[in-house]
Amino acid sequence: MESSISKRLKWKAGMTKILASKWLQIIKIVIKYSQIRIFISEVLTSTIKLQAMKNYILAALIIGASTAAKAQQEISYEVSFPNAVHHEAEVSMTIPNIPTNAPLKVRFARSSPGRYATHEFGKNIYNLKAFDANGKSLALKQPAGDVYEIAKASGKIKITYTIFGNWIDGTYSGFDETHAHMNTPAVFAFPVGMDKRPRTVKFNYTGKTDWKVATQLKPLGNGVYFARDFQYFMDSPIEVSNYKAASWEVKNTDGKTQTIHLMAHSEDDEMTIFNYANMLKKVVAEQKAVFGELPNFDYGNYYFLHCVHPSYAGDGMEHRNSTVIVQRTPKIGGNESNLLGTFSHEFFHAWNVERLRPKTLEPFNFTQSNISDELWIAEGFTQYYGNLTLKRAGFRTLENITRVFGGLVNSVSNSPGAKSFSPVQASRYAVFADAGVAVDQTNQRNIFTSYYTYGAAVGLALDLRLRADFNLTLDDYMKALWKAYGKPEIAYTIPDLEKTLANLTKNPNFAKQFFNNYVYATKKEDYASLLLKAGLVLRKENAGKAYSGIGRLEGADGKVVIPATLVGSPAYIAGLDIDDVLLKADGIDIKTAKDFETVTEKHQLGETIEVVYSRKGVERTTKLTFTENPSLEVLPIENTGGTLTAEMKAFRGKWLESAVK
Repeated sequence: MESSISKRLKWKAGMTKILASKWLQIIKIVIKYSQIRIFISEVLTSTIKLQAMKNYILAALIIGASTAAKAQQEISYEVSFPNAVHHEAEVSMTIPNIPTNAPLKVRFARSSPGRYATHEFGKNIYNLKAFDANGKSLALKQPAGDVYEIAKASGKIKITYTIFGNWIDGTYSGFDETHAHMNTPAVFAFPVGMDKRPRTVKFNYTGKTDWKVATQLKPLGNGVYFARDFQYFMDSPIEVSNYKAASWEVKNTDGKTQTIHLMAHSEDDEMTIFNYANMLKKVVAEQKAVFGELPNFDYGNYYFLHCVHPSYAGDGMEHRNSTVIVQRTPKIGGNESNLLGTFSHEFFHAWNVERLRPKTLEPFNFTQSNISDELWIAEGFTQYYGNLTLKRAGFRTLENITRVFGGLVNSVSNSPGAKSFSPVQASRYAVFADAGVAVDQTNQRNIFTSYYTYGAAVGLALDLRLRADFNLTLDDYMKALWKAYGKPEIAYTIPDLEKTLANLTKNPNFAKQFFNNYVYATKKEDYASLLLKAGLVLRKENAGKAYSGIGRLEGADGKVVIPATLVGSPAYIAGLDIDDVLLKADGIDIKTAKDFETVTEKHQLGETIEVVYSRKGVERTTKLTFTENPSLEVLPIENTGGTLTAEMKAFRGKWLESAVK
């Protein structure tokens, strides 16, 4: 008979066996369940992956289809220079996907970004021909000098032509054995009504192994460059040459890094270009400080396209992500400081005009002159800051900048144009004045004051008023305009400018008064009292000295010829006019310009002399009464024997010293 202990042991062993068996079953079930879960997971994952692949393929197909569709719409150009030594280039333009039997109009531009007058670019085009997709010649009509028509175009059309260019500046183009310098509107034909289509351009410069392309157009490789649409293409100048380059990176306030490039076609060595780029860095930093940030340049790059030679026309022309600067000096080296002014002005346009843009220039019309009411701020404030930021960067002395301010005040105080016409009216006259060509004489000296100097003088006045009355600055105003209109690229009107000033100062009455008096009308600020707050004295340059109003006399072959006389001047009142020949003054024979200056220096204001002159071969006599010379100058108060107070010094320092933190 088993003992109770033995029975208990057997029972435990049996239970252990049963439990082990049950646990084994449970483990098998768990494993099986896990395998099912893994299988289900794999199926689900495969399904998700399959769907993702389908989505990816679909997206790729859509992108591919979109790219193919764009390619079918893309207008492509090729440019070559087989006769560059005689200033010619050969251009072809291929236009795909033209609707069947549709009339096609192709034309050349008559205006250019940064210019406001008309420029007849079509005059330098010849040998223009058209071909269909099979190379068959097509009949062309020419209803206007720069317009060509194909009555029934379809499919793909190719246009070829020759262009002559021998004027190196920011508006026209030039080709020779050293480079190809191209302002796009001056070179490229375009089909009417296809502005949304993208463009590509390829450059062929066989035999010019050291040539390279510099442009804000997007490089696609193999010598091909891309523009997203017509407006961007026409706003993209191109330099093809053996230029020297220097680049630097600038970290923007949003953390993004952008690169600025100096591309110099000049006779300078690499070190000169490198050192000059270091000077430009300081100017860029000061202008960035005005707005608080750089613009976001397309493709992260900005280009200075710089051409230097004494034979060039000279110019500066702003564009969205680049600027053309052409200067008439033998080299950059030795002329660095003198050349900086154009760079400073044009780079400021990267904000002011290119993105902070008046509604009157949007979109830019390439078929006519572009009239604008706002050039006093678009160009004028840019002119003001071009000089101011050079002072802040350390490239201008106090004496330099005070001479600039004196010139601005003198211009708006003493020119007939500023006395009779407002900054808005001066802006509108740009369609005739901005490098416009006329063979007939105009009365420009008496009716027009440049919107560059006029607007810069308005900017000077507003800057000083904001500093004196509101503890604000023109920098604050430019930042406010940038935030409201420039950065989001919303085109503005003059009422928008006034509204922003009202919001900034929290004083709508001041803003309204300022615009009514100094923008829409011809009233001038009290520059003397405003400048004195910075310890700068505005005074007569030649106080008490006699003034005839006859300036810049031209003497040749014993004849002294009078230029246009200014309204209200003694010469104008005496009836003297342009092209009159001075014969005698106060009984003295006038053979040179110096002779008349000597006569003037002998007299006091209020005295009258007899003047003998010839007009169209007929001798005449008149009376001329001298007045006081109205010319003004601005000087630091310490240079006039006055005292520069601590308040004046502080005001001046905050205004004219570096704004870079």
